[in-house]
Amino acid sequence: MKNPLKRYYGRKELHFITFSCYQRGALLGSRRAKNVFVKVLSEVRERYQFSLVGYVLMPEHVHLLISEPARGTPSQVIQVLKQRVSRAMRGRKRRSARGQYQLPFPEEKEMPRRFWQRRFYDFNVWSRGKLKEKLNYMHANPVMRKLVKHPKNWPWSSWSFYERGEEGLVRIDPVD
Repeated sequence: MKNPLKRYYGRKELHFITFSCYQRGALLGSRRAKNVFVKVLSEVRERYQFSLVGYVLMPEHVHLLISEPARGTPSQVIQVLKQRVSRAMRGRKRRSARGQYQLPFPEEKEMPRRFWQRRFYDFNVWSRGKLKEKLNYMHANPVMRKLVKHPKNWPWSSWSFYERGEEGLVRIDPVD
């Protein structure tokens, strides 16, 4: 089957990107997994020089609102981000007193062979109205899923930057 997804790059528009864990499993369900993701996101952002306008991490999927990178394309950014996160999650095993390998934290089950679904959804954000719509959607996601009662209680999003002017776990780049 031919790829029905169309990507529109080079227009200097923001990209609302969504991608999921393999088979929608909650592979980002632990605090540690989400913090690893945030750390890797910051590193990839520095390497590819894109603006991070908004984000939210959910247990089984991610929403990002980014600019086009100075280096590469959004597709390359997402590929590298997904690779680095899955490698970081798989590579952190520790030895027990008996020399047996254990998972890093008891709340994390064994990682499946694949960490991410292969594709991602990309929507070009061309107006202030769409920007606001996508940010509101992202920030409401943890509340709608009943993970928290208010977005202020979900640290893995850009909500605190927009509503309180506070720096969260990762630096947000405001749009003029």
